[in-house]
Amino acid sequence: MNRFLMIACCLLFLSTGFAQSDTALIQVDLDQELGDRQPLWAWFGYDEPNYTYMKDGKKLLSEIAALSPVPVYVRTHSLMVTGDGKAALKWGSTNMYTEDAAGNPIYNWTIVDSIFDTYIRRGMKPLAQIGFMPEALSTHPQPYRHYWKPGDKYSDIVTGWAYPPKDYNKWAELVFQWVKHCVDRYGKQEVESWYWEVWNEADGYYWKGTRDEFFKLYDYAADAVKRALPTARVGGPNTTGGAMKWLDAFIKHCLYEKNYATGKIGAPLDAILFHAKGSPRLVNGVVVMSIRNQLRNIEDNFRVIARYPELKHLPVILGESDPEGCAACGMATDPQNAYRNGTMYSSYTAASFARKYELAQRYNMNLIGAVTWAFEFEDQPWFYGFRDLSTNGVNKPVLNVFRMFGMMKGKQVAAESNRRYALQEVLDSSIRRAATDIGTLASKDQRSATVMIWNYHDADEKGIMAPVQLSVANLPVKNVKLTHYRIDDAYSNAYEHWKKMGSPQQPTASEVRELERSGQLQSIESKNVNVRGDGSIDTRFALPRQGVSLIKLEW
Repeated sequence: MNRFLMIACCLLFLSTGFAQSDTALIQVDLDQELGDRQPLWAWFGYDEPNYTYMKDGKKLLSEIAALSPVPVYVRTHSLMVTGDGKAALKWGSTNMYTEDAAGNPIYNWTIVDSIFDTYIRRGMKPLAQIGFMPEALSTHPQPYRHYWKPGDKYSDIVTGWAYPPKDYNKWAELVFQWVKHCVDRYGKQEVESWYWEVWNEADGYYWKGTRDEFFKLYDYAADAVKRALPTARVGGPNTTGGAMKWLDAFIKHCLYEKNYATGKIGAPLDAILFHAKGSPRLVNGVVVMSIRNQLRNIEDNFRVIARYPELKHLPVILGESDPEGCAACGMATDPQNAYRNGTMYSSYTAASFARKYELAQRYNMNLIGAVTWAFEFEDQPWFYGFRDLSTNGVNKPVLNVFRMFGMMKGKQVAAESNRRYALQEVLDSSIRRAATDIGTLASKDQRSATVMIWNYHDADEKGIMAPVQLSVANLPVKNVKLTHYRIDDAYSNAYEHWKKMGSPQQPTASEVRELERSGQLQSIESKNVNVRGDGSIDTRFALPRQGVSLIKLEW
């Protein structure tokens, strides 16, 4: 412990005024447990529900399920939209509700069942979105089907599915029948473990009614969920990151105002959901992220929730939590999205999730999940620049950060770095100084310990390799196996491998197999290390800018 205190003093001394070339001193103390770490990262989402059961969709879901030691929650749009079930960008449909000539409901669960079946078979759970409006219920049904593509106005996606229902009782009955069907199909205990949430970003493009009409929509839907399954968990409002007034009004409505469906005071609220996004820009040909913007979204909404003591222990979910807003916008039309294929997306993810934990602790939030709004886009050009986790069945570097998170089991333990930006500085001015952010998270269980280390900066530029010295104190054994996993230009990076192939848009079968291998998490070394008499070890390495390392110690 004396050795730990000595290095901690060095960390404090070096925490200001360091030069870019200074060694990152990282100290982990396995005896200083900080409790359980909520697996915030084990939540994913996407716009296009029909990709779920397609070939690359099923493959990616299997990989996501395999990397996580806990059940992964999955959220997708358009589960109630009318259509033929054919997937397209920013579009999806299940045709669960139509009407006959007399206006009587016709329920069809075939497509939505195939979506949820795909999750359940992999041990995943729906964050089931109640939306959007079926054509037969919409107050403004035409036009309904859109044909948006990258470069079009984003508002072009807003058609008849975004309008209030012409009959709220029919709307509620549809929700009731859907939840009841899920209980019949999957069992009460299973559906009790899901979350249901009403609509998406009603403060923005996705809702063409008024705010009060959305509250009415929510009341009827939430009441229907509870009538079908009283123990079901339902919440909202999944507002955009800057809609604090909307969120505040929604909370007040759920707590204190008259319920449109029941006439009583208050509405069911088992989880609060909102979104948080960054805002990358292209500056003199360089992509410059804004991790600050995303974290400020989170902080601003936490402040609203913290005003209400009734919500103190209520689960909070970041319904979408990403570097920016449009997953289906590629690099060709939006060049600031060039960060998505390479390692910047990986290091940004590591650095941002670490701060989500800090913000939740600062505001005493019961933050249980942060949905990464990225999946895959079936049969699209290779590495087109979508915000996705894989392209044509080949994993992008960012998915390997989640593989690293999945390996960090057990209790979180104290981990400090002299090169880590303080949370308040990131909130005030992002990560823009000349020095990069070299931060760390660490965990341990009975027979292993893991340490994640990232080297992040908002500007996507190449930089010198940062020397890192990792010291781990209070190991309980005399010898450990050390495995060093890495995401950088040379490891766990199918994009760089694809470029070295000549960027083929029609790779051969053998090239695809090569790309699949290069997209997996790779190690740069594995060795046995003797533990010193005081229970500590040191290891030194160089970490590239925008690189991420995971050191796993096993005994």
